[in-house]
Amino acid sequence: MSLKWTINGATKVFNLPLPELFYQAQTVHREHFDPKSIQVCTLLSVKTGQCPENCSYCPQSVHYKTDVKKEPLMELQRVIEAAKKAKESGSTRFCMGAAWRGPTDKNLPMICDMVREVKKLGLETCVTLGLLKEKHAVALKESGLDYYNHNIDTSPDYYKRIITTRTFESRLQTLEHVRGANIKVCCGGILGMGETTEDRLKMLLVLANLETPPESVPINKLIKIPGTPLEDVEDVDAFEFIRTIATARIMMPKSYIRLSAGRENMSEELQALCFLVGANSIFYGEKLLTANNPLPQRDEVLLDKLGYHKEKLECSDNSINNM
Repeated sequence: MSLKWTINGATKVFNLPLPELFYQAQTVHREHFDPKSIQVCTLLSVKTGQCPENCSYCPQSVHYKTDVKKEPLMELQRVIEAAKKAKESGSTRFCMGAAWRGPTDKNLPMICDMVREVKKLGLETCVTLGLLKEKHAVALKESGLDYYNHNIDTSPDYYKRIITTRTFESRLQTLEHVRGANIKVCCGGILGMGETTEDRLKMLLVLANLETPPESVPINKLIKIPGTPLEDVEDVDAFEFIRTIATARIMMPKSYIRLSAGRENMSEELQALCFLVGANSIFYGEKLLTANNPLPQRDEVLLDKLGYHKEKLECSDNSINNM
């Protein structure tokens, strides 16, 4: 099968004069989504710290000394209470994350219970649990899971500079298991880890050239955590970030492009420009796993200033998406 996108094509889009890039991204966005609607999601860490992987950006890795406090798998009732609060605040999707290399036969049933209970509340369900076996993907689907998040983080070439305890290919295999179980895919990456523009575009190429691109594409701006290997890396340029968001929108027109980690340190103007070029999803709440996120009140003010509204749950599974 021929590739939908090439590096030359992606580079050409990325390097368009800014007015033309904005115009093309906004035009594509309007063809598939309400341009004034923002999907609101909530992310909860249900098991924190002591992860055996050595992802250079992650404060939960056992390999680094950070201020993250180790916490065991959360009790089911606490998860339900957090999900109810998220729904009351306007979230339509509730994502649960566990700092594991991957779930096991022993702990997966507890995650499945969480998924079932959150699903009963009428929320879309999502989990991020690391590498996933085929049988575990099937079990999650049977529990009512809608989305599985598993980011590829960066380009295949740059990946080994960020993580050495698992391979890029193992990430793709997990995505195959997710698709095989008929679970929707949430997959993106992180900008600002020292990678080049070409690395960013190659990451987008991998996603856009999947047989079915991810329904959700989170684009994270690195949060530099003291104690991790990337604590002193140079910040990604704001216009590089915006151009990457716009290029992602053009390359994956039917996907939700989520402005994810790093919003705490983004100006209102930067976020507004990201929305303008096609970002249409955010994480809502004070925490993203262990990292700070803008206070809900701050997001409310920003969305009101810009004239955006929160997407309603009945519209979140947009029928024109590749679902």
